[in-house]
Amino acid sequence: MTSALERPVSTGLAASDPAAPDPAYPRPDLDRSDRWTSLDGTWDLDVPGGTVPITVPFAWETPASGVGRTWLEHAIYRRRITVPAGWAGARPVLCFGAVHHRAVVWVDGVQVAEHVGGYTPFEVDLDGVLAPGATGTLEVEVDAPADKRAIPHGKQRSIPRDDYDGVSFTPTSGIWQPVWLEARGRTYAARVALRGDSLTGFDVAVDVAGDAPAGALVTVEVTAGSAAAGSAAAGSAAAVSAAGERVELVADGSGFAVGRLEITEPRLWSPADPHLYVLTVTSRAADGGADDAAGAGAAADGTTASDARAAAEPDRVSVTGGLRRIDRRGEHLYLNDERLYVRGVLDQGYWPETGLTAPDVGTLLADLGHARDLGYNLVRKHIKLEDPRWLHHADRTGMLVWAEPPAPSRFGPDAAAAFEAQIRPMVERDGNHPSIVIWGLYNEEWGLDWDIPASPERAAAAVHAYDALRALDDTRPIVENSGWAHVRTDLVDWHYYDEDPAAWAANVAGLADGTGEDFPVKLAPDFVARKSLYGSAEHPRTGVPILNSEYGAGFTSLERAWHLRWQTQELRRHDRFAGYVYTELTDVEHEMAGLLDADRRTKDRGGLDPRDVNAETVLVVDLVPSYAGADIAVPDAGLTLDVHVSHHGPGVVRGQVRAAWAPVGTPLADGVGPQGVGSETVEAKPFELSRAVRVTMPSPGPVAAARLHLWLVDDDGAVRARTFIDAAPIEEPNRRGLRWE
Repeated sequence: MTSALERPVSTGLAASDPAAPDPAYPRPDLDRSDRWTSLDGTWDLDVPGGTVPITVPFAWETPASGVGRTWLEHAIYRRRITVPAGWAGARPVLCFGAVHHRAVVWVDGVQVAEHVGGYTPFEVDLDGVLAPGATGTLEVEVDAPADKRAIPHGKQRSIPRDDYDGVSFTPTSGIWQPVWLEARGRTYAARVALRGDSLTGFDVAVDVAGDAPAGALVTVEVTAGSAAAGSAAAGSAAAVSAAGERVELVADGSGFAVGRLEITEPRLWSPADPHLYVLTVTSRAADGGADDAAGAGAAADGTTASDARAAAEPDRVSVTGGLRRIDRRGEHLYLNDERLYVRGVLDQGYWPETGLTAPDVGTLLADLGHARDLGYNLVRKHIKLEDPRWLHHADRTGMLVWAEPPAPSRFGPDAAAAFEAQIRPMVERDGNHPSIVIWGLYNEEWGLDWDIPASPERAAAAVHAYDALRALDDTRPIVENSGWAHVRTDLVDWHYYDEDPAAWAANVAGLADGTGEDFPVKLAPDFVARKSLYGSAEHPRTGVPILNSEYGAGFTSLERAWHLRWQTQELRRHDRFAGYVYTELTDVEHEMAGLLDADRRTKDRGGLDPRDVNAETVLVVDLVPSYAGADIAVPDAGLTLDVHVSHHGPGVVRGQVRAAWAPVGTPLADGVGPQGVGSETVEAKPFELSRAVRVTMPSPGPVAAARLHLWLVDDDGAVRARTFIDAAPIEEPNRRGLRWE
């Protein structure tokens, strides 16, 4: 019989996928790919000593850039750009995905923009600067300080070094996300916010810019993803309008328009059914006045009549969104009114030759498939605002996302202000993605000097950041200081690393039942601190969801697989927890903690399939193992084990735990050898650890080592969960040889 766990996990897209623009277009969720041109490729880079070619958008530290120079603090990019002649009468806009850290932009020697913030996007309106058909010189001057401690920089290494230099990597300086030109209408939608948490329609907000934003007319209509749009010929406006999936808005004096668009037959977005709607937003000046005038002016300047008509056409942008709601009820998370258990993996988004920038779009998107193949339903994108194409692919494939910005590493008023300056652009850029279900802010008090409990000023900075984000988005849970010392949060999360399985099990149990509130954290080789879940005595100890958001241990891949198996089962033992996030998806430079190596290749896990660890239904064994490869000694007589079932799927699971011995290292498979010994019937209700059932096994015989397979077979004969126990000699660690006293 074939188990569902043996079948390959699909990494494809949903069968109905309306949101698939040009895969290279940098903003597929805010799609203007009908009129755009990429500026990626070879630029000139002025550096001390001369000018060298550089490949954009790779940071100048990376081999892929062609420069490969670290600790360069200042450089100037240069290239020629041409606004396509076919854009006559439109408004050309120059867009930057991200430039670290300060960028000053010139066109033909005239400064047109300045932006500070290495992870947030910015754009430059070139109307009146460079006419359609004209060519000019684009220059981008970049400052990237080596001392990054007071600026948001995430895992980029700093000189002087950060407190957490041991987990920092090669810096990312200069242009590291795409650069492009796109055409917009004379009066256009600069920002569009969609929120589908009502589950019956979209709340829409549009910021209009350009010639005549005040009083602009804005139409929002569903053009793909709904029954009405699907039944219309080419998604015609008339058919959609007849279904009521269209709304007309009028911008106020500042160009802001807000409204509500109901969906006739709502289809919710979820990991199982990542259904997306495409909403076309059309903006035009009231009565066409300013736009018509621009068109007439274009014709008077010698452009064709068709150019003039194009100038008078309204602006259109296609925006994707989903109907889904994430909320907390007491200590539990719910997605669309169904209980959610987070089975997450941390991903830092680094690649060996290209740093924070993926080598290409396919490689960027493939990491979401890797996470899914390993059994995870959420990716925590760690202190990095990832490329929007990655987020759009998460929307399309149903992967949940925990998103968070980078932080500085030293506290001060300027550093706190720089950190908060990222919050609005983060929400404006990424808030429409239904895949994002958790916002993070600070991580482990980085930028707060590891000192929230003893510093009211630092605690206030975390609270202020939470309040700033909550004012912008009240539809998602927010974690103000991931891992430690919470002062105002919607989730109490914790980071805990421990090589001792007994200590791990005991501390996890204490966090679950509330008898423990702190745990040891090795902050440096000579500095082990006890970090608390709470930053003050006033923080509520119950009534808020509690979950792990970093764990893992071991040096070799076999040790890490062993800790993954046993540590995760201890998390599943405790029903109070709302989930976990394993560290991590891939290796990064010297940090070898990944389930995959830095080139995304599979490691030797000793026969462990992570999908068994991260399944909806798993086995929890009452056992504290000894060490990797030798969970228990080889029994010379019988072996009795108590086994529980943790089930996080719908309905009740009933079945029998079966067991059989196999040769050491044998991968898990259904029915290894004979059918093995079975337990009495066990029943597991959703989100309730089952009672223990007992499995009694004979000795494996006179062998040096063996593997005991355990699997749950339900009443229909399907295998629902699997694990194993390795039996081998238990030896004291080898400490022979000379040593210093």
